[in-house]
Amino acid sequence: MIRHAKISEIAAISSLTQACTKMMEQNGIYQWNYHYPSAVVFEKDIRRNELYLLEKQNTIIGCIAISSLMDLEYETVTWVTPNNHSYYIHRLAIAPNYQRQGYAHQLMDFAEDLARNKGLISVRLDTFSQNSGNQKFYESRGYQKLETIYFPHQSKHPFYCYELVL
Repeated sequence: MIRHAKISEIAAISSLTQACTKMMEQNGIYQWNYHYPSAVVFEKDIRRNELYLLEKQNTIIGCIAISSLMDLEYETVTWVTPNNHSYYIHRLAIAPNYQRQGYAHQLMDFAEDLARNKGLISVRLDTFSQNSGNQKFYESRGYQKLETIYFPHQSKHPFYCYELVL
């Protein structure tokens, strides 16, 4: 089941993303760190009604932020579609024990369907340049790789922007 997150669940969500961070680091991917994503970021997502959780048997196994707000880092990107008609995906995470079982696809299907139902024209996101698995995942879904951006508080390596025209 996919549903909106609650403030009372921030600790569980943070635990989930910390487990993902640890697993990525074990695989040499330094995409997230212990400062990002933070409880403060999740609280903002929840207060804007943008954070969704995936549950299986009453256990939170995944999360995704689906936002209509464009981050400042995205303003210089030449997107395929005009601005103000897109959703932005952030903080997609699946608990390590549940990865590679189609749950990330479920969350992305949900986000893309939500965008279509709202009459939006695209879904945009970024993924870490050193995470080839994520790049293949988004490209297999039809996302077009565009420009690079940087989040210096996360990594010295760039992040690639992607867009799916609906």
